Amino acid sequence: MIYGITLILLSIIAVPSLILAKKPNAKELLEKVEPYQGWIGIVFCFWGIWGLVTAVLNLGWLTSAPIWWTTLAAGSLVEACLGFLLGFPLINKLFLSGNEKAREKAARIRGKVAPKQGKLGILGIIVGAWMIVASFLFTVA
Repeated sequence: MIYGITLILLSIIAVPSLILAKKPNAKELLEKVEPYQGWIGIVFCFWGIWGLVTAVLNLGWLTSAPIWWTTLAAGSLVEACLGFLLGFPLINKLFLSGNEKAREKAARIRGKVAPKQGKLGILGIIVGAWMIVASFLFTVA
């Protein structure tokens, strides 16, 4: 359930233009979060990567809880991508400043994914809501 909640929160930060179209008073709240967006992105990128590692380490769930495993993997992938997009400037500054090849590769990946940030954010909200529901329906003991 925590993956779903965090994915929804991250998605809301990632698609501010869609939220502002619906609720103009949300602008001041999003402006308060903006200075921390890079750090939030890095944390959620690693959180999503950890979710993917968890999914891979628990491949056995495919036989006992395939819907939950798929949900966890999909949600973690969306979370890692959105986190990467939001944290890219800070990731570039902190981790890739010494390696030019890594900076170029990261910039290429961001260039491919960035135009889809709005759609990815909407997908994140949907998948996050499903993760919350699925955590109640398909628990793995």
